Amino acid sequence: MHQVTGTHPDVLLMLLADARLPTGGHTQSAGLEPALRAGMAPRDVPAYMAARLATTVRVEAGTAVVARHVALGPARAADGAPTLADVRAAWAARTPSPALRETSERLGRGYLRLLRRLWPDHPALAVLEEDLPTRGRRGALTVAGTARPAAGVPRPLVLGVLAACAGLDAVRLARLVAYDDAQTVAAASLKLEPVDPAETTTWVLAAGPDIDDVVAEVSHLTDPDHIPAHGAPLMEQWAEHHARTTERLFSA
Repeated sequence: MHQVTGTHPDVLLMLLADARLPTGGHTQSAGLEPALRAGMAPRDVPAYMAARLATTVRVEAGTAVVARHVALGPARAADGAPTLADVRAAWAARTPSPALRETSERLGRGYLRLLRRLWPDHPALAVLEEDLPTRGRRGALTVAGTARPAAGVPRPLVLGVLAACAGLDAVRLARLVAYDDAQTVAAASLKLEPVDPAETTTWVLAAGPDIDDVVAEVSHLTDPDHIPAHGAPLMEQWAEHHARTTERLFSA
C-alpha cells in the first residue's frame, strides 16, 4: 500500500479541511440541527458557532494536540508517561453525553480508515494500535494483533495521530479542528435554513478571532490532564434528544 511522503504540511492541512474528504463529516451538523429543532433562531447561528468555539471545540482541539504529542512518542519510555488510552479517558471525562461520544467515535472510524490508507506504516499509527483497541483493516477488533473488545477511538484523537503522520504541527492541528467545526456549522445551516452562502462565509470569517483564541489556548498542551474542560450542557441535552429522533437530516 502506498504511503504518503514528501507532501507539504500546508497541502495536507487544506486536504483535511476540505469538506469533500470522505470521512463522514458531511453527515454531521456540529449539533446545529438539534439546536434549531429545539427552537434556536437562525439569526443566532453565529453566536452558536462562537459558543462551540468557547466550549466543546476547545476540548476537541486540546485532545487532538495532546494525542499528536503522545503519538510522536518523545517520552513513551519514561515511567508514568501518558498513553493514547490516557488521552481518550481525559476526552471521555470531558464529553459526558453518550450521544456525542458515539458520534465522535463514528467519525473517528472514518478518519482511521483514511489514516491507514495514507500512512499504513507510520510509527504514530503503530502507537495508536498499541495503546488503543481499534478495528483492524479487515474489521476485527485488535490491539497489537490480538482480539479484544473495546470502545471506539474518538475523532479528535485520530486527528491527532493523523497530524503526527502528516507532519502537521500543533498550531496547524488546533486551527484545523477549530476551523472545521465553524465550517461544519456554516455548511449545515445552508441545508437547514434559507441562508445566503455569502452570509455563512461571513460567519466563518468573523469567527477568526475565536479560532485564534482556541489555537492560543491549546497548541502548547502535552499532558492529558491539561486538556480544557469547558462544558456545554444545553448542547449535550440537544444531542441526546436528537439521537432519539427518527426524522432528521443529520445524524448529529
